[in-house]
Amino acid sequence: MSSRTIIAFDFGTRSIGAAIGQDITRTARALRAFKAQDGSPDWRQIEALLKEWQPALVVVGLPLNMDGSEQPITARARKFANRLHGRFGVQVALHDERLSTVEARADLFSHGGFRALDKGSVDAASAVIILESWFEQQP
Repeated sequence: MSSRTIIAFDFGTRSIGAAIGQDITRTARALRAFKAQDGSPDWRQIEALLKEWQPALVVVGLPLNMDGSEQPITARARKFANRLHGRFGVQVALHDERLSTVEARADLFSHGGFRALDKGSVDAASAVIILESWFEQQP
């Protein structure tokens, strides 16, 4: 079995976190967070990331309410995923991201206290959690 590179995004209206992982090791690490203007990133930066890593798949976190219902940002995350596919031709999967930000904040805080909780670190760590959770659900 050959290893595939997978990138995950934690979509937000002001910041979009990114993480990278390998499906053979089923592990992920934070890459960075991209500034966004009302949900729109600098697409050239996203393109550069995709060209550098050439992922076989991109996983986008799907923000849902705790009961599984959609919220206003859910549609925006879907739109971001559709734009990734449309602009760059990458295969995109959506993944339930409930509690990823809460988990990321707790993890970062336990390792570095309040100074570790800058928005970019939290968003990139959330992308790691989204990707590792996605790996756990794959056969």
